[in-house]
Amino acid sequence: MNPWLDWAKLDALSALAHIEWAQPWVALLWPLALLMPLLPPHRHTHTALRIPFFALAVAATGERPRPGATVLRRGITGWIVLGLVWSAGILAAMQPQWLEAPLPRTQPTRDWLLAIDLSPSMQVRDFRDAQGKAVDRLTVVRELVDEFLERRPEDRIGLLLFAEQAHVQAPFTLDHGALRVLLAEARIGMAGSRTLIGDAIGLAVRVFEASPAPQRTLVLLTDGADTASRVPPAKAAEIAAQRGVRMHTVAIGSADSAAGERPDLEGLRAWAKLTGGRAFSAVDRSSLENIYHELDALETQEHETRSERPRRPLFHWPLAAAVALLGLYLLSGVLGARLKPGLATRRERAAGESEHG
Repeated sequence: MNPWLDWAKLDALSALAHIEWAQPWVALLWPLALLMPLLPPHRHTHTALRIPFFALAVAATGERPRPGATVLRRGITGWIVLGLVWSAGILAAMQPQWLEAPLPRTQPTRDWLLAIDLSPSMQVRDFRDAQGKAVDRLTVVRELVDEFLERRPEDRIGLLLFAEQAHVQAPFTLDHGALRVLLAEARIGMAGSRTLIGDAIGLAVRVFEASPAPQRTLVLLTDGADTASRVPPAKAAEIAAQRGVRMHTVAIGSADSAAGERPDLEGLRAWAKLTGGRAFSAVDRSSLENIYHELDALETQEHETRSERPRRPLFHWPLAAAVALLGLYLLSGVLGARLKPGLATRRERAAGESEHG
């Protein structure tokens, strides 16, 4: 056997395996081309020229006048060309598509929402940064959130800021760089002076309603107690549990802090328990860092890997072939009609010269 022929067959079969038809039912219209020979010929009438010496003119030509019409025959070549044009048009209408190689795509299965308290008590400088310098609580939260984002590159994470009012600063996104910028621009007191934890949880639940992820986790970081929420935090936590949202609470600051700067430890524990989450207490940077490590261990990184095959349309190739064939066919007909009288005249002259010669 010829190895080149075998290779060509295998290559053709592999190419066909990469072709898919978006409208395969259009192939059922192909047999309609067989009805073209049965169609009536095209009729085109001309205005008759009436002359009184018609009989003399006909006698001079040596022809006998007879009624009827002249039907131009296409010939076998014309029918073949029209058949190829029809076939190419059917192929284009079937919308062939070339299937590219599968591309793996990682789909996150968990959405995180970080709800961060911006009440005035977050400016208390009872924490120390990595260099041991006294800083406010929000500064340490920013640093550790940055580390948390680095460990979760494949998870979609959103940002919610709250105090007297709650605002969605960023929806769920994989652009963690944008989250860092938005959190860096957040300022203490920009959302008011009170702490409405219940309203923040309620807004978080509404945000998760648009999340397609099967696992939804809310991390609530606050250093105070709920003051005047329209929805009590316990009720909001119950609703979160019903909607499949697990909430972990992080109390920033100790119970020994001054009045107005102490977190509601008992309430945060109860609300987290209602949703199946855990409550943590951070009294310094080290404990807050350990909390993030524990959260990272509790909420394992699970992802779904899906493969997608990009499709590249190919309909323009058979369409271009159909237009080109039809154009050449029509052009050949026009050129033939113009050249035929000249060829006939030349033949007559040649015949006359041969007779006189």
